[in-house]
Amino acid sequence: MINFLKGIIVGIGGIAPGLSGSVLLVIFGLYQKTIKAIGTLFKDLKKNLMFLVPLFLGFGVGVLLFSKIVDYLLNNYEMYTRFAFLGLVLGTIPLFYKEVKKEGFKNKYYILVVIAAAFGFTLFYLNKNLFPTVTNPNLFQSALLGFAVAGSSIVPGVDSAVILSSLGLYELYVSSLANFDLKVLIPAGFGLVIGVLVISFIINQLIKRYYTATFSIIFGLFLSIIPNVLNSSCIIGLNINSLIAIIIMIIGFGVSYFLGDINGNKEKLKKMSNKLKSKIKNSDNVDEVN
Repeated sequence: MINFLKGIIVGIGGIAPGLSGSVLLVIFGLYQKTIKAIGTLFKDLKKNLMFLVPLFLGFGVGVLLFSKIVDYLLNNYEMYTRFAFLGLVLGTIPLFYKEVKKEGFKNKYYILVVIAAAFGFTLFYLNKNLFPTVTNPNLFQSALLGFAVAGSSIVPGVDSAVILSSLGLYELYVSSLANFDLKVLIPAGFGLVIGVLVISFIINQLIKRYYTATFSIIFGLFLSIIPNVLNSSCIIGLNINSLIAIIIMIIGFGVSYFLGDINGNKEKLKKMSNKLKSKIKNSDNVDEVN
């Protein structure tokens, strides 16, 4: 049940601009388990399915429930909504960084973070010029579409829109879904399944052997997509709208940080409660002595 509820939140991250669902999996401590379960799916099929099914069901529910809400908010309150998403994204940074450093972190890994971030920024600005737009795809290009969606969904911090645009496949992705074009979607589905299995296996092996280096690169890619959350509608000035947007961003940061470290916050609240009870008990004992 807990994984189902977390899956709903991950689903929201999957549709919110700049808020990666895979990053939320990292924050919730579920990313490695998910990648391992997919990468070793047939080794222990029953156990892996018991873990993956509620998570993916929750993800689907999150996407279905909140896609229309997010679309409405973006169409009617775009500036406020994007600043809310920015706050949610920024709130995950300290926890993501903590995850990167979990198994030891040396200064040399900052180089990997910077290189990955620079690569991400460069890819974003050049993505429209790398490959021509595909309008009439062959079988390989349709399968590549699914494979690219799998890769950008599995690797935290990789923006699907940027990757697909870089390959000239973004317009094809949107139009094939909108028109339910089975000539594109069926081979893309095969590419998606193959991509999920292959990329999950590779990521699982990299994490097992090069945990800190792998997450340093992922963290750098994640940092590179943050500016994409805002657009030309998000101009800050000396006005009430800007003030409201900043307040919403701060609230978003707080919500994201609290949800991401919910187990740690529970422990802190428990310790604070125990200290308070201890002080009250000691105070009562002093009163009895007097």
